[in-house]
Amino acid sequence: MPKALVECIPNFSEARRVDVVDKIVASIQSVPGVQVLDKHSDLDHNRTVITLVGDPGAVEEAAFRSIETASLLINLDEHTGAHPRIGATDVVPFVPISGMTMSECIQMAQRLGQRVAEKLSIPVYLYEEAASRPDRQNLEAIRKGQYEGLKTDILVNGDRKPDFGPSRLGTAGATVIGARAPLIAFNIYLTTNDLTIAQKIAKAMRHSSGGFHFIKAMGVMVDERAQVSMNMTNFRQTPVARVVEAVRREAERYGVGIHHSELVGLIPQDAMIDTAVWYTQLDGFKPDQILENRLYEVAQNEDTQKSRFEFVDQLASADPTPGGGSAAAYAAASAAALVAMVGKVTLGKKKYIEVESQMQQMIRDAEDLRVQLQNAVAEDAASFDGFLVAARLPKESPAQLEVRAAAMEAATLQAARVPYQTAELCLKVIKLALVAAELGNLNAVSDALSAAALAAGGLKSAAANVRINIHNLQQPDAANDLTTNVLVMVEESKRLEEKILELFLYRTGID
Repeated sequence: MPKALVECIPNFSEARRVDVVDKIVASIQSVPGVQVLDKHSDLDHNRTVITLVGDPGAVEEAAFRSIETASLLINLDEHTGAHPRIGATDVVPFVPISGMTMSECIQMAQRLGQRVAEKLSIPVYLYEEAASRPDRQNLEAIRKGQYEGLKTDILVNGDRKPDFGPSRLGTAGATVIGARAPLIAFNIYLTTNDLTIAQKIAKAMRHSSGGFHFIKAMGVMVDERAQVSMNMTNFRQTPVARVVEAVRREAERYGVGIHHSELVGLIPQDAMIDTAVWYTQLDGFKPDQILENRLYEVAQNEDTQKSRFEFVDQLASADPTPGGGSAAAYAAASAAALVAMVGKVTLGKKKYIEVESQMQQMIRDAEDLRVQLQNAVAEDAASFDGFLVAARLPKESPAQLEVRAAAMEAATLQAARVPYQTAELCLKVIKLALVAAELGNLNAVSDALSAAALAAGGLKSAAANVRINIHNLQQPDAANDLTTNVLVMVEESKRLEEKILELFLYRTGID
């Protein structure tokens, strides 16, 4: 199975202040496991589009940090630009690339939306595949009136109430978050400065005005040249070459032509291949005739073999991180994945139609836990690294010793809190495994039992890390609640494991 990879393309209402854009990019790059593939800043639109890709959990965290940074640095009351917008971070779409489903991207959008609303007090609207209402699928409908119009309308119009967060706008505005298929942002510049011509061509192109399906278009002025600005939401159904030629023909009606075109962000390789095939009339062309495709396939197979046990190899190294706490989170993440699998092999089966809704909820909860536990793998290693940093502080004077002791105490307490949170997540996974064992597909009941065993092992490991770190505190009484609670969790996990084993034996008929 390919590695889970998701793309995110946040749009920010800033391009003219380079230092602000750089700080937003830096906030994204501060998250391990995320790669910034592209940054496109348009001064006339006063808008920057950043394309990032990586592990789903890391991308979700990077998206949050970028929204937080933008909210602190961009004031919509002072913003001007040609492009419609309602927020400092205007729109944040997630796009499944590999090893990901659209459903998983929808869950990412929902989690991020709730977090942005709760932590940053920014109103959040869900759109496209993640939309909570049919009338919010299209971004244009949500952005009606832009920031200035929404600022007033949200106070009095119940239909403009956000999916998450307050019904009022601060200077960061509102943010639209969603999940969608790959989109191509494609602009065509005309050999004229007559804006009305670009607007007429855009009207002929966009679907809402009777044009092409999957095309959104508007006419704007950029650098004193008329531009047809388009979003192509399904290049397979409406190919790029067909749209370009249609724009060319429409332009000829007004005695103008195409000066040049541009991409905003990235374009799928297949879209460019389809365009080349169309223009060169290579009707019998196959993608595996591309040299780079064949080379990539070979390289990917080699990388898959190398990375399959990468985490296990790291555990076996002489490096103290990752350690037991990370291993606990990793085991529980595997358990959550197994629970989700049980749910997915249960859905759609006539025999289990009565538990369909329970399975759908179980899958959503399991996937959410899996992401949190995957993040906890890195968080546990980071907490130990924080302890090492504190331990290396200077201790040559009484004042330095005091500072070092306080830093080590705080780092040790944090090193206990992280596995404690992992233990809480482990217990939630075990409770889901109980649902899977009781209601899930009988053919996968052993997987539910396996999930419980993995999560229970992770909980015990996390508990051990909690207790050892609290033991090393100078004032361990400050964390008595953590010790008491984690031991209660261990005992509860034992009872749940016994129930799951009983269900396994009962449902399978094994003595």
